Amino acid sequence: MIITSSALFGLSFQQGYALGLLLEGGTFIAAVIYFRRQLVGVLGSVIGRGTPEDRLLLKFLVIATAVTALLGVVIYKVVSESVTGPALGVPMVVLGCVLIGDGVLITLARGKRNPTKRLADLTFVDMIVIGIAQGVAAFPGVSRSGATVSTMLLLGVSPEESFRLSFLALIPASIGAAGVSVLLTKTSVTSTVNALGASVLLVAVLTAVVVGLVTIRVLLRAADSKKIVVLVFALGALAIFSGLTSYYFGAG
Repeated sequence: MIITSSALFGLSFQQGYALGLLLEGGTFIAAVIYFRRQLVGVLGSVIGRGTPEDRLLLKFLVIATAVTALLGVVIYKVVSESVTGPALGVPMVVLGCVLIGDGVLITLARGKRNPTKRLADLTFVDMIVIGIAQGVAAFPGVSRSGATVSTMLLLGVSPEESFRLSFLALIPASIGAAGVSVLLTKTSVTSTVNALGASVLLVAVLTAVVVGLVTIRVLLRAADSKKIVVLVFALGALAIFSGLTSYYFGAG
């Protein structure tokens, strides 16, 4: 996002960073549309209704989001004020290696100790760890979904449940990300909006909604099949390629 916005529109690091968080709004809309039934259940559990599964999901979202907020705000504040150079590619390379490591573990454990944990099996500590992984994604170049999914896989959560919970955790996190970017870096947000124009931002958000819906559907289907190892390896390779590319262009 930072490299592309810089190449196409000449945005600074801070502007590209803010734009990336603002465009989480598009993915937020896609996730809300796709998981609307689960969200209705979660909202019902807030007022004392809903199923035990709904209450568990509410607990997960509250704990993970609270931890994400505490860590993410600090990271965003530090990065937005101290980093003036190009995108940081090393974290993405590390994440890619973790994902490939996940794929190796799943392959070796298949038939012996497959990740099978579901939401009901997650402990309080597990939820905190997932929140930390999501908060770390505030660093430039770190994929939020990649960080949370890889963490859950390492915790023994089944692949399809890892992707499902990751996308659900995105919904409150994206609201916070957009809010933080506006509150803490209002100047960068304003200058970004002025530089791009309302029409460009609208097209970008709508595109993010469409791509988000397609991506969620494809990933959940792939995660629920025997192709999960191929998917994890592919995402890991893509993350490494992305990190090396951003590092190369940044160094140049």
